[in-house]
Amino acid sequence: MNPIRPRVLVLDDDLRLRELLHRYLSDQGFQVTPVPSVTALDKICGENTYDLLILDLMLPGEDGLTLCRRLRTQGNTIPIIMLTAKGNDSDRILGLNSGADDYLPKPFNPKELLARIHAVLRRHPAAQLASSETNAAPPSEVITFGDFQFHLLKRTLTRRDTLIPLSSSEYSLLRALATHPHEPLSREKLTDLVRGRERDTFDRSIDVQVSRLRRLLEEDPGQPRHIRTVWGTGYVFIPDGHVS
Repeated sequence: MNPIRPRVLVLDDDLRLRELLHRYLSDQGFQVTPVPSVTALDKICGENTYDLLILDLMLPGEDGLTLCRRLRTQGNTIPIIMLTAKGNDSDRILGLNSGADDYLPKPFNPKELLARIHAVLRRHPAAQLASSETNAAPPSEVITFGDFQFHLLKRTLTRRDTLIPLSSSEYSLLRALATHPHEPLSREKLTDLVRGRERDTFDRSIDVQVSRLRRLLEEDPGQPRHIRTVWGTGYVFIPDGHVS
């Protein structure tokens, strides 16, 4: 039986880069679909499902950051690796805040991109790959806290039956916290749970992701009830909002 080939979208208005990534990633065992514009992406995503999006930041019309935010607002949790000629720390944080899972400045070594693709996909089990989906619904596994219901297998978060959009990295972090209730977790431990063994310059983005989750979950992010800071350690998840 042939192994599942993850389906990757490459959105970049640079024809040469699209063709390079198409050839290289295809040779590495991926099903690659290059698209030249946001309009083309919207059309193709309406017809098929994909496992990963490689997204250029600088696009004509709707730029990559705006597109990334729109996808997340629409509840699309496809993992996103953002490419950009801007490589300073503030731009990286901006990309992560928009909902991207990873961020790679141009020019880059294709082997580094490949490593990052594998790292992102490893954080999302093969059973979740679009190319392996079936019509059978998985059994429900739900964590309830406050007004929220967090469906681990459906990968959704709802509040009073209203869907709360999560990026794939937000989902992974919330899962790590919610499956270890009342257990103080260091940043290093959270990084291991969320990113596996892959360590890079974005490890400190755990703090950024926690801040984003607090804005989604907390009535007052400055006085969080569910995701508490443990000074000198990291964070702890309190489902009922009270320290046990």
